[in-house]
Amino acid sequence: MIMGEKELRELIPIQAEWSIPQLQENLAVALEGSGAALSTTQTQTKQVANEVALVVNTSGSTGDSKSVVLSSAALIASANASHKYLGATPGDSWSLLLPTTHIAGLNVIVRATALGSRVIDNRNTENYVDADFVSIVPTQLYKALTSDSKLLEHLTAAEAVLVGGAPLSDKLKKEAANKHVKIITTYGMTEMSGGCVYNQKPLDGVDVKISDAGLIQLSGPMIASGYLLANGQLEKFADSDSFDTTDLGEITNGMLKVLGRVDDVIISGGEKISLSAVEEIIKQILPKMDLITFAMADDLWGEKLCLASTSLIDIEDLRTNLDSILTPKEIFLFEEIPTTMLGKPDRKRAIEIAKGMKIK
Repeated sequence: MIMGEKELRELIPIQAEWSIPQLQENLAVALEGSGAALSTTQTQTKQVANEVALVVNTSGSTGDSKSVVLSSAALIASANASHKYLGATPGDSWSLLLPTTHIAGLNVIVRATALGSRVIDNRNTENYVDADFVSIVPTQLYKALTSDSKLLEHLTAAEAVLVGGAPLSDKLKKEAANKHVKIITTYGMTEMSGGCVYNQKPLDGVDVKISDAGLIQLSGPMIASGYLLANGQLEKFADSDSFDTTDLGEITNGMLKVLGRVDDVIISGGEKISLSAVEEIIKQILPKMDLITFAMADDLWGEKLCLASTSLIDIEDLRTNLDSILTPKEIFLFEEIPTTMLGKPDRKRAIEIAKGMKIK
């Protein structure tokens, strides 16, 4: 399908020099259809179908980036479903603590706009202005609980704190609850206009299924139109009514449990191993450790399970508590654990760092 076959409107990139009020104003007119559609990056395409409001570039620790096309209807459906779950009412406020280059940050602005309120920009300040709702990633919650008392006060003051972008450990969730932070875990992706499963339950209108291959399939009114290709064409999903994720999951009594990404799974010594699952197990054994798991090519194992931490780890502590196949075959000491902008483990960067250490 070619974008030019429909009535078109201008597509312009979000400018770095725009203030948050300017971005919110431009996003508002994009949503109502009276202004240009917005893109998080420069694109060769200068016009898109009239119903398009946002083109959001996805990026992460694995795979190539894609330009996701989101309609006004999808974004508004996402905001309405979120607010229905939260019990939000017109005039309620949202605190912006996430980058606006990703759907999570842009969604905060969309939601504030839907409620008729100005988003509160708390990204580069130590003097947080309280809001009814906050959206963060696990690394920010960890920072609040361990080293940033002002951020913790800000989170505690909110009616609800949405945490997504990466798995939230049970330990961190329990610590947050003990500090009276009202956590709601979220699961979703840009292709579903952001979070669409809250506290393991699908939002209103969202349908979650598990494919024969064990992969999570999502559908609902907030689904994206598809991907914008370099030639201006729209590449629809294989099934235009649903999106096939690369996440493994299971559903029990209507509750979705995300087991990890299929591209997080390595084959080491003939055994399939989920890096994220191993990571969570090790964090339970060594709860105070900041760490990341990744795989490196190896003649013996095919893919060798590796672990990096910012503190020294005694391999015997792991051997005592882990099956041999789940025990890291090599441990690295990093100055810091690499993460993406949204706080997800950056395994590609971890491999690069480890390779650099070997060269030295």
